[in-house]
Amino acid sequence: MKTVFIRAIEAPVDEKSELILEGVRGSKTIRFEADIATFGSIPSSPFAYWIDDSLRALFGAFPKFESGDRTATRGASTCDDFRYVRLWFETTLRRPRHLAWPPFTKGGRFARYYADIPTVVDWDKDRSTFRGFIGRPGRWQERPEAVDRYFLPGITWPLRGIVFSGQAVPRGAVFSVGGKVALVPEAELLAYLALFNSAVFDALIRVFAGKVGGVQYEVGLIQSLPVPAVGISHSSSLTAMARTAWTLRRRLYSRIEISHAFLLPALLQDSGSLVARAEAWIRHAAGLEEVIDEYSATIDDHVFRLYGIATEDRKRIEQGVNASGEDDGMVPTEDDGDEEEVAEVDAAPMVTSLLSWSLGIAFGRFDVRLATGERAAPLEPEPFDPLPVCSPGMLTGDDGLPVTAAPAGNPLTFPGDGILVDDPGHPRDLVRAVRSVFDLVFDDANARWHEAAELLGAPDLRTWFAREFFEPHIKRYSKSRRKAPIYWQLATVSGSYSVWIYIHRATSDTLFHVLNDFVGPKLDHEKAKLDELAQEAGANPSAAQRHEIEQQENFVGELQASKTEVARVAPLWKPNLDDGVILNFAPLWRLVPQSRSWQGECKKAWDMLVSGDYDWANLAIHLWPERVVPKCIDDRGLAIAHGLEDVFWHEDESGTWRKSRVDETTVQKIIAERTSQAVKAALKDLLSAPTPTASQGRKAKGRSASPRSAAPKPAVAAPRTAVAYATTVDEATLSAVKTAIASVADGGSKADVLAATGLSDGDWNKAIAALLERGDVTRTGQKRGARYHADSQGEDG
Repeated sequence: MKTVFIRAIEAPVDEKSELILEGVRGSKTIRFEADIATFGSIPSSPFAYWIDDSLRALFGAFPKFESGDRTATRGASTCDDFRYVRLWFETTLRRPRHLAWPPFTKGGRFARYYADIPTVVDWDKDRSTFRGFIGRPGRWQERPEAVDRYFLPGITWPLRGIVFSGQAVPRGAVFSVGGKVALVPEAELLAYLALFNSAVFDALIRVFAGKVGGVQYEVGLIQSLPVPAVGISHSSSLTAMARTAWTLRRRLYSRIEISHAFLLPALLQDSGSLVARAEAWIRHAAGLEEVIDEYSATIDDHVFRLYGIATEDRKRIEQGVNASGEDDGMVPTEDDGDEEEVAEVDAAPMVTSLLSWSLGIAFGRFDVRLATGERAAPLEPEPFDPLPVCSPGMLTGDDGLPVTAAPAGNPLTFPGDGILVDDPGHPRDLVRAVRSVFDLVFDDANARWHEAAELLGAPDLRTWFAREFFEPHIKRYSKSRRKAPIYWQLATVSGSYSVWIYIHRATSDTLFHVLNDFVGPKLDHEKAKLDELAQEAGANPSAAQRHEIEQQENFVGELQASKTEVARVAPLWKPNLDDGVILNFAPLWRLVPQSRSWQGECKKAWDMLVSGDYDWANLAIHLWPERVVPKCIDDRGLAIAHGLEDVFWHEDESGTWRKSRVDETTVQKIIAERTSQAVKAALKDLLSAPTPTASQGRKAKGRSASPRSAAPKPAVAAPRTAVAYATTVDEATLSAVKTAIASVADGGSKADVLAATGLSDGDWNKAIAALLERGDVTRTGQKRGARYHADSQGEDG
């Protein structure tokens, strides 16, 4: 006896009654008849009323996936992803991937055949576990679950979704509790990759789950699905089609900067204006998607035949696939919310990608020769080849690792210390460096440069880099709930001056370079300019002069504040990328006022470091050895993280780890070895520093980024004139200047006085301003024609 079912679950509430009436009248699209007694032919008897008995019979006709040399399994939870998991581009790239930080699959989003693996995990090869991991509550075992199957090639899938999809997992990867994998003989991997992405496999999953849509793809579900023997006649065809579909899907990722497949930005994969290039890429990407869909349809034909599914049942299955699996086919997972889409449909984000790549060229991260044709694109890998340390678009040496200096014949140089500055006219000017990339890759560079600014809605690209670049850069370099910007903008409070650091070239000397080679000299230069303005304005400046002096005073004040902040952090900053980007950035949180959200996150991370929440970090033991080292006595995980396991722990004959007897003298000696008085003094100064004044935030689009016009206009005291300098110049200096002026009959020039007294420019500016204010000297002429007199014959002004 069959029972009638009417499916109205997807319909809006106000339409359900009408839909049910249609079902009663016999509508075949929503009315189903099934014998409840047959439900038991499927393991767990799911309530799958919408399928025919012949489909239920498949569960008895074929063996389960979990049989023979096939298995589906899950990995372990780290219990603390913030400690153990990083994005692949935030850890150091100057070592082979197999030595540490292997790829870490975590589930992700709907994606057929190929998906990049953005995360890596801190792996202890000697202990076969996460570094410092000693187990978790309820399972106090060091080695994670399924560890003997780590690093094998396989197939993974999202945690949940509407339409199932499978992606190739390369050799050398670790999988998490969320990044489950299926393992089959290597020769059959591509054939099963095709099977996992077929309409039949998705339909069987929905049948077994007893629902259409919103399925959670647990390991047990995959293990229990019926799978036909992939015969030789079909295996070669499925293998070839899956390989091609994987390759085409990977090509879509070749323009995503943070992908392991990245080669060049989309706007460099064609010619013409930027708008024309964007339109060409959109057409190209759509074409690739269409070809992938064609391969998927052919794969479906093969798989339907493998299962022996008749035409009528095939129609039922294909009609039941009610979603494409793209955006509307996803239930949010842990990797959602920050992923860059494969298909961009607007020119502006592509321009942002182009400028980001250009900045990477300026820093020596990417290889411009791929764009100029001087270097050929590398061969495409096989689907299950290990992931490279660097993407094919990066500038690497013969060892496949990043270079430390420009190779011979490279058309552009880059700063070996990883520092650029937003400062027009400076040899390290960031905008100048980016423009040089445009000059190299575009025949009509000037037109494309201005078109880029127009498409971004910016008055010019200098303004855009100063005000707008950093936020989208953070977003671009974010995945899996981690934010890891690699180009750091350390800015003044108004953003009118910035120093940029490429984190992969940062060392413990970097901030000293910033201080002594960039911010310090810039401050001296702007102070001298302020002195000249005050000197020229005299005692009775015009309104325009007062405004100019006020703006310059503000700018000098911002530079002084930035210099003070850099000087505070420089003695204690010791970057270690194994800690992750945000912990390395945390002590510098005061220097990113242009991004309040990132500043807030860095400040929170710093506060947690200070409070001891991240004592596993290298930075923690560097700053607080007196706190961290004693913790290692009771916490073996911390002891492992800091290389102190052999000191504080030992393994007894039964294999149990126990605390060793260590006297206080030894503990204090270890603390002393790791303590620097200079670091402690700098830390004390940093912790006692007042909270900086709140930032004005980013300026509205269209505002100039030049120092004077970009500086905010706060309520300040009246412009500082020469009287402000009177108390900073001693009388002996003033007397010497006045005597030198009096010795020249027609009036002494600045050069005359400097030659006679040996004063510096700064001291001269202060002295002459004070003498003019007091009336001891007068001035005739302006600027280089100015002459000073020790009597009253001149007219000040």
